[in-house]
Amino acid sequence: MNQGIEVIVYPVSNLAQAKTLYRTLLGVDPYVDQAYYVGFRVGDQEIGLDPYGHSKGITGPVVYLSVADIQSSLKQLLEAGAQEVQAVQDVGGGKLIASVKDADGNNIGLIQNP
Repeated sequence: MNQGIEVIVYPVSNLAQAKTLYRTLLGVDPYVDQAYYVGFRVGDQEIGLDPYGHSKGITGPVVYLSVADIQSSLKQLLEAGAQEVQAVQDVGGGKLIASVKDADGNNIGLIQNP
């Protein structure tokens, strides 16, 4: 199922302040800088800032694992006892994301690239 960690997304309440902090921490400028998402690339790793994360009930970072078939992977996780947090959603360009919580409330993200 897992093809590797693709992105780690942090929910933030002040996007401008978080963008400054992560730019300083990571030593790079964002490659995506929108009101709805700011993304940084450090090598092959993406670090994202989501200003709407808290309103979605996300209280900490979400690690998104790259999967080949998001529908199948989501179904398998739900059958294994996960609780759906976010149904499959197209976030642009055919990129699909979804998320679940494990029994301890930890968020797990899935991402399928076009």
